[in-house]
Amino acid sequence: QVQLVESGGGLVQPGGSLRLSCAASGSIGIINRMGWYRQAPGKERELVAVITKGGTTNYADSVKGRSTISRDNAKNTVYLQMNSLKPEDTAVYYCNLLRNGDVINYWGKGTQVTVSS
Repeated sequence: QVQLVESGGGLVQPGGSLRLSCAASGSIGIINRMGWYRQAPGKERELVAVITKGGTTNYADSVKGRSTISRDNAKNTVYLQMNSLKPEDTAVYYCNLLRNGDVINYWGKGTQVTVSS
């Protein structure tokens, strides 16, 4: 089994910053890709950012230029630095992992990010 544990969410004022972390453990094998998705109330889950094992990144247009995804392969941990946060960034943020040669997407339980004054 694969376990993903997110941390770093919370309440922040508009214009503020947060850094999310996600640590993977268990039967990880070789990680192909890790990333972050988010789901706001009444909306579908959407991609925020992903990073491949080779370091290639992809961002949603809504966060491009304001967010940076990074990865510590030695710690099997992925980070999401979010700056200039907006109220529309409010959502539950989920960590995602895809193993090499696998088709199953693993998900964390999510961490709440609330942007409000």
